[in-house]
Amino acid sequence: MAFFDNLNRKTRFGDFSIAPGDTKLTPSQIRTDLLSGLTVALALVPEAVAFAFVAGVHPLVGLYAAFMVGLITALFGGRPGMISGATGALAVVMVALVAQHGVEYLFATVVLMGLIQIFAGVMQWGKFIRLVPHPVMLGFVNGLAIVIFLAQLTQFKVPGTAEASGHGMAGGDWLSGMPLYLMLGLVGLTMAIIWLAPRVTRIIPAPLAGIGIVAAIVIGFGLDVPRVGDLASIEGGLPPFHIPAVPLNWETFQIILPYAVILAAIGLIESLLTLNLVGDLTGQRGGASQECIAQGVANTATGFFGGMGGCAMIGQSMINVKSGGRTRIAGVAAALFLLMFILVGSSVIELIPLAALVGVMFMVVIGTFAWNSLKILRKVPLTDAFVIVLVTVVTVMEDLAVAVVVGVIVSALAYAWNNARRIHAKAYETPEGARVYQVQGPLFFGSATGFVEMFDIDNDPTEVIVDFADSRVVDQSALQAIEAIAGKYEAVGKRVQLRHLTRDCHRLLTNAGHLVVDSDDDPDYGVAVNYGVRTGILGGH
Repeated sequence: MAFFDNLNRKTRFGDFSIAPGDTKLTPSQIRTDLLSGLTVALALVPEAVAFAFVAGVHPLVGLYAAFMVGLITALFGGRPGMISGATGALAVVMVALVAQHGVEYLFATVVLMGLIQIFAGVMQWGKFIRLVPHPVMLGFVNGLAIVIFLAQLTQFKVPGTAEASGHGMAGGDWLSGMPLYLMLGLVGLTMAIIWLAPRVTRIIPAPLAGIGIVAAIVIGFGLDVPRVGDLASIEGGLPPFHIPAVPLNWETFQIILPYAVILAAIGLIESLLTLNLVGDLTGQRGGASQECIAQGVANTATGFFGGMGGCAMIGQSMINVKSGGRTRIAGVAAALFLLMFILVGSSVIELIPLAALVGVMFMVVIGTFAWNSLKILRKVPLTDAFVIVLVTVVTVMEDLAVAVVVGVIVSALAYAWNNARRIHAKAYETPEGARVYQVQGPLFFGSATGFVEMFDIDNDPTEVIVDFADSRVVDQSALQAIEAIAGKYEAVGKRVQLRHLTRDCHRLLTNAGHLVVDSDDDPDYGVAVNYGVRTGILGGH
């Protein structure tokens, strides 16, 4: 893991690297946050519309979710700088519910999803995100960068034939000839402006400059290229309060509960991983449990205001960080600007060329992908390299929640296997003729079999001492293995003494009928689980 600890932020995250530290709220920072919020709001429009299409709901359902979730999490979330809204990872789960039961059941599901997330935050389950290893994080950002890239390719289709997709391309006719070349040229121009703008001025965020200049060129010269309005009209009113029109009975609960649990889990995993990533980039502290509660409150409210729910968005969060957004003002501004677009600015926003927004997202992809992970694949342990690639592939093929779970499981199994191979014993004879086995390495379910195989029961003398001073007894499988060895020695008439066990092990094994020799330097750590004893057999309650 030292390889990962030595990764430089700049090589890992491109020019998203910034100096860590708390941000002071100055007039300059407020201006930067407001402009950053405007940039994020512009990028949110096509994303929200696209994910609404994926879920099979009206575009305003996605836009309302982006506004409500974005506003509440910006105000009360666990870390400033994060942007939340409707996401593809959630949309692909919602589509089956909407198709089978209708949009009202979706709203009810989003409310229940939010309540589950609030419960998770109150129980402080967000702290378990610490169990995600760094190779999984690298695979997460790499996979999500690829997903963001693939999602943008749908914009290279003839308007009206491209369907938005959170995971890649949908059916439709591709642009060809001059329209394709013009689209590619404008995307390249946007990327070039974003790359060059910081070298000229930092007064205006580079992504906003890219969108503004390219939009001015397209509108000024009347270029015939796909625009935001070609996706759908974003004109609408304030999100109305609306109680989901579903029967309040057990049958409804059975329908929405499985979807709510899945959505809550996916939303929290993506939000907490994004929280860690943004914290690594900005050096700002925040709370995982606070973020869980904020996401839950946001989704509960969104369900009552006709939104499809959402979670943290790594792409828009990276745009915010790249543009200089560091405080909660940026997220609040993004949500309010998005609401203004819906209420009064739809006619202007719909004129923005999609090429400009695609160019911004392509720069996000370049900055998000951990390029240095490609260089270190041959240097890190094989298991870590495998986890990086595995999580990346599963994120692209399935979704990030499944990928993270798979990555954590593989990492845990690899850790268990490596520790299982560490168990061994140094054997020697005492002047009194007793045989001493000095066990070294952790004793747990993975190493229990190896532990039992270390002893030569038939050829050992009548006095045997098993010393655990350099070992640690972890779980029930370890206790069962100790009892098995003691029982085998007693079965052949040999006396076995167990030294340097914990007080818990003393009590359990003594009650089981085996002799434990006490020592002044016995360790005091507890066994990881609670066990009871039944007539010489150790078992869990």
